[in-house]
Amino acid sequence: MGTVRAGGDTYSIYKGNCTNRGILMTVSAAGPGKGGGLLERPTIEKTTPGRESEFDLRKSRKTAPPYRVLLHNDNFNKREYVVQVLMKVILGMTLDIAVNIMQEAHINGMAVVIICAQADAEDHCTQLRGNGLLSSIEPASSGGC
Repeated sequence: MGTVRAGGDTYSIYKGNCTNRGILMTVSAAGPGKGGGLLERPTIEKTTPGRESEFDLRKSRKTAPPYRVLLHNDNFNKREYVVQVLMKVILGMTLDIAVNIMQEAHINGMAVVIICAQADAEDHCTQLRGNGLLSSIEPASSGGC
């Protein structure tokens, strides 16, 4: 248990295992100074049943093992189209990187598009396939999101 002071109020922070992940609790103490004062009734914020908090989602994505999204060469799509789809599906991908990935897949039969968490890899793969490209995912032996 740790203590944080903000504007005369004292907040307690629990730093142990939490058995109920769907409930967040905040407790504030009224009155300035180091102690004394009345505790207000705790405010309980519940998340939607079956849904984890944003913090839990971010934590699970950071600790999830990385996956590779692979682009496979095909004889159907034009090179320009493949580059356009890569830039549309992978946010922040530059033209140069998309061209390099397309060229690598064309020459070697396959190229790594991105390494990321499994859920993101599945989403990217689905979007690439939805745009007519051949794509798959596999666990990455090393690397990160």
